[in-house]
Amino acid sequence: MKLWNNQTEIKFFTEALKSFATPEQLFYNLSGNYYAYVPRGLDAQGQTLQSRNSLIGQYTEKWCRDLFNDIARQLNLFAVNGVICETLGLTRQSNADLAFCTNENIEQRAENIKLLFEIKMSIVSNYSFTKPDMIKLIGDFTQHKGTPSILRSDSMLKAIGKSINIRVSGNDSNRIPIIVLGNTPITESYQKKVDFLKQSGVIQGFWSLNPSLLNSAILKNTLGLGFETIIDETQLFNNCKNIIESDFNYFSAMISKKELGEIIKIASQETCDVAKADKFITLISGSI
Repeated sequence: MKLWNNQTEIKFFTEALKSFATPEQLFYNLSGNYYAYVPRGLDAQGQTLQSRNSLIGQYTEKWCRDLFNDIARQLNLFAVNGVICETLGLTRQSNADLAFCTNENIEQRAENIKLLFEIKMSIVSNYSFTKPDMIKLIGDFTQHKGTPSILRSDSMLKAIGKSINIRVSGNDSNRIPIIVLGNTPITESYQKKVDFLKQSGVIQGFWSLNPSLLNSAILKNTLGLGFETIIDETQLFNNCKNIIESDFNYFSAMISKKELGEIIKIASQETCDVAKADKFITLISGSI
């Protein structure tokens, strides 16, 4: 089991060219030279490469399932792509990219879903392609004009929006943690946002599965660990295990201080901490 690196990306291009894609679907053709991204200093010549998006999306979803499969099995669960659960707002058109479930079915009941992953991964570095099959690394993500993975603001907004949609789908979602998977750092403008999203319980973390970038001067982790770079398989397993074993309960409300005080007073009359927490969550959920 290996985390994301340049060889993973070269493997994607190699397999795609052999099986199902043309060079024009995978690379920019700039004056007869093929590039994964437009290098800095060159002009895109009016090209916008969209055809690669669905291909790399399918590839990264399968790659993540393979990566997490052993972890899921060690936790007596299954790693499943494309999970559908209507009560969580996960439809055929907007399913879960990956989930840890108690069975291998695509259609799941909410109580059988233990962890949800939203995958926002893409080609990170830049490569040149020379026919018939030569693919060469020519630079990292700072040396091309692309904005890969969770460096893209629209990728972050889509991941956050989908997570919020799950959270507001009803009480069935309150106990299910959500992780966003990427293979780049995040931008400076999102550092406080991701820490707040973790602190507030909407999303339990943004993880980069690409430790090979740590040789560069990039953000490794945010202060509140809303964003983390996973450095090895041990850390990945421990993170998943800790999340699965935590008894999460998401709640959110905007109510008056008087009503909040009443809820706290009633909940505090229970006999133990767990019972107090259960009573508090029940009361505050009913007040929304």
